[in-house]
Amino acid sequence: MASPPCPCQSGKTLAECCAPLIAGAHPADTAEALMRSRYTAFSLRDEAYLLATWHPSTRPSGLGLAAEPVAKWIGLQVRQHCRTGDDSATVEFVARYRVGGRAHRLHETSRFVREEARWYYLDGIMHGP
Repeated sequence: MASPPCPCQSGKTLAECCAPLIAGAHPADTAEALMRSRYTAFSLRDEAYLLATWHPSTRPSGLGLAAEPVAKWIGLQVRQHCRTGDDSATVEFVARYRVGGRAHRLHETSRFVREEARWYYLDGIMHGP
């Protein structure tokens, strides 16, 4: 049975894109790859992966992904990926999702840092309403 398309919309299958990162087979090579895998983890409601890839200095104690109503993630557009230093980067993206049948849009520029050869989500700046 073929692997389904990756939720991050990279054009690859889940098995050849985000699944190995989420399974811990290897770390993300870039901040964009980590951001895409985090979007996929949100769509799969994998709170453990999301927390593990969140920098300890800004990591919340939990995300409550099991709470109702559940968000259904329906699209990702990466607008820009910029290296801001040897161990830092930003990724601007727009993620679309539905909650209770109502569409929402999340536009964010996320900051990432790399420590000990691993990228971590640090924080983000939201754009627009």
